[in-house]
Amino acid sequence: MPRAGLSAEVLVGVALDLVDEKGLEALSLAAVADRAGVAAPSLYKHVGSVAELRELMAVAVVRQLTAMCAAAVMGRSRDDAVEALMRHYRTFVLAHPGRYALVPVNALQVPSLAEAGAELLGVFAAVLRAYGLEGSAATHVIRRMRATVHGFAVLEAGGGFGLPEDVESSFDQVVTMVLRSLE
Repeated sequence: MPRAGLSAEVLVGVALDLVDEKGLEALSLAAVADRAGVAAPSLYKHVGSVAELRELMAVAVVRQLTAMCAAAVMGRSRDDAVEALMRHYRTFVLAHPGRYALVPVNALQVPSLAEAGAELLGVFAAVLRAYGLEGSAATHVIRRMRATVHGFAVLEAGGGFGLPEDVESSFDQVVTMVLRSLE
């Protein structure tokens, strides 16, 4: 009989907290079970493997990122919306680098992540409609925006900006660069 209150969703939350605290390399079914206060075999009633748990976690992360970005752009338009999207995306990555590392770069090609990935893509596309960008033109801009904010945030989260200049100023310049590309 499954432990009351234990579910795949609860285990995903426990695992995400673990990854936030200790990094992705600390993720194992034994570590999740220990943190959940159950024996490791109890997890198999809810998730079949660490690979399945990672997939469920990745879906949750994309949905969290989507919700954060969608809320950030709500009621905003054009440059204000693009800037809010980029800043909140970066904030998420910096706050949750372990979580974010779970998301494969090709999420749209991973069946379990395709729907959630499309929803995040939809937030980017919605922001760009205010510029009259749709279809192929929007795709190119989304790629530029994602590559820029993803690359910057991952480098920053990994300690890749060791020079003494202010990182915030650098990101401001990145946002300005993207906004100018939309003119």
